[in-house]
Amino acid sequence: MTITPMFPLEIAMLPGEELPLRIFEPRYRELVQTCLAAEVPAFGVVLIAAGREVGGGDTRCDVGALARIVEYAEQPMGRYRLRCEVGERIRVLEWLPDDPYPRAVIEPWPDEPGEPVGVDQLTELEDRMMALFERIAGAQGAELPPRHHLLGEPEPGQGVAERLYTLASRIPIGQADRYAVLAAPDPAARLAALREAVETVAAMVEFQLSQD
Repeated sequence: MTITPMFPLEIAMLPGEELPLRIFEPRYRELVQTCLAAEVPAFGVVLIAAGREVGGGDTRCDVGALARIVEYAEQPMGRYRLRCEVGERIRVLEWLPDDPYPRAVIEPWPDEPGEPVGVDQLTELEDRMMALFERIAGAQGAELPPRHHLLGEPEPGQGVAERLYTLASRIPIGQADRYAVLAAPDPAARLAALREAVETVAAMVEFQLSQD
């Protein structure tokens, strides 16, 4: 358990994604300075569940991820431009006062034991995603990019959990669905959450096409 600077966002970031940020608010400039002075320049990112972070009064989710600063550039008036890589999943145990920026006591949250997810199940999900992309492209009269461009190539040694995060980042699902994927306790639950999200998008696409 560690006390970590936190950055609430209006998007649920998934492990493996890149996070570009432009920092201009004074308290987050101080957050960046704190992180850059640390041995590992990282902070937690969580989804804002309700309200607006600016000015306080927001409600924050308790599952997020660590974002590591891999590139930064100082800009005029003390501002920063950051490029961050989102890494391991975390769970917030306690929110601390925003003094001067949001902070929380966190712990890593690796996947819990659960039912295994087989290659055939991943392939079935990928096929369903491709069918959805083909439906959209066909309706627009557009040429669909190759499968590996749309879904990404599995990286060497990439596990099922990481692959599911990658697939979730490749399809335009809502923030609640992205958070459900992130907060799933194990790969089987993550697969189920992503399947449901894909079916929700498919239903929305069919409804929209039926109105044309």
